[in-house]
Amino acid sequence: MNCSVVIPVYNGELTIPSLVQRLGQVLPTLADSYEVILVNDGSRDGSWDVIMDLARRYPWVLGIDLMRNAGQENATLCGIHAASREVIVTMDDDLQHLPEEMPKLLEKLNEGYDVVYGVARKRQQPWWKNLFSVLVKRAIAYVMGQHVVRDISTYKAFRADLRKAFNSYHGPDVMVDVLLSWGTNRFSLVTVEEAPRTMGRSNYSLSRLVKVAFLVLTSYTTLPLRLASILGFVFFIFGFFVLLYVLVTYLAFGSVPGFSFQASIISIFSGVQLFALGIIGEYLARMFDRSMARPPYIIREMVGREQ
Repeated sequence: MNCSVVIPVYNGELTIPSLVQRLGQVLPTLADSYEVILVNDGSRDGSWDVIMDLARRYPWVLGIDLMRNAGQENATLCGIHAASREVIVTMDDDLQHLPEEMPKLLEKLNEGYDVVYGVARKRQQPWWKNLFSVLVKRAIAYVMGQHVVRDISTYKAFRADLRKAFNSYHGPDVMVDVLLSWGTNRFSLVTVEEAPRTMGRSNYSLSRLVKVAFLVLTSYTTLPLRLASILGFVFFIFGFFVLLYVLVTYLAFGSVPGFSFQASIISIFSGVQLFALGIIGEYLARMFDRSMARPPYIIREMVGREQ
């Protein structure tokens, strides 16, 4: 088996030397030919200097420096496009994904699956973050159309041939898991151990998780638009019954409710209209972004590559 390991790096100068060293011990036992691709995603520390040093020391390390911070998914896509082996493994740079757990992913992949996720037995993060992570992952799984794999992870192994399904994708809003689902429905997962974070902090705050959820729902599915249509229909029925109530009240008592009733009804319907317009606005924003043909990433420099 040949294997490429893709690692997006953001402010990881303290962790990637140890990670590459451990990969150098694990990969020779798993693959006949291998490479590690480190994609520097606009780091503010000395990550690129460390990556260049690693590329000089290890002939199987390829370093890619992006022009600006493109985001984890975009940087991962860059590494996927640069990979030259038949199997690709993606993982984080913070040492929480253990290289020693990689054999589990590859063994499961050899059972005939195209994508295998390494899902942590116990996530090393606060409960509220676990809750929002689960909600976002459920949204992604829904968009992917995968009801078997409900828990996804950035630690995954998949066949490089899947790139054919999204080679023509050039949008700025990237979600690698959804792109992989364009090429296959043979997904699986294995349970892996996850190490606690020993340095740095996660870049996925609550606001970031909410942004990812909006990105998934408005870039790869029409579900929010359908929700707006359903809400419009429901409130049309509600308005019809309100009209009946007003007519009956007028015929029975000769008057209709006053300002408070009317103001509350107007507020409800105005809120629904603004909600629907907001959803349409999100889709228009996505269309605007894609119409500009902004690339998902721009490479500044590449170093290393085993010849």
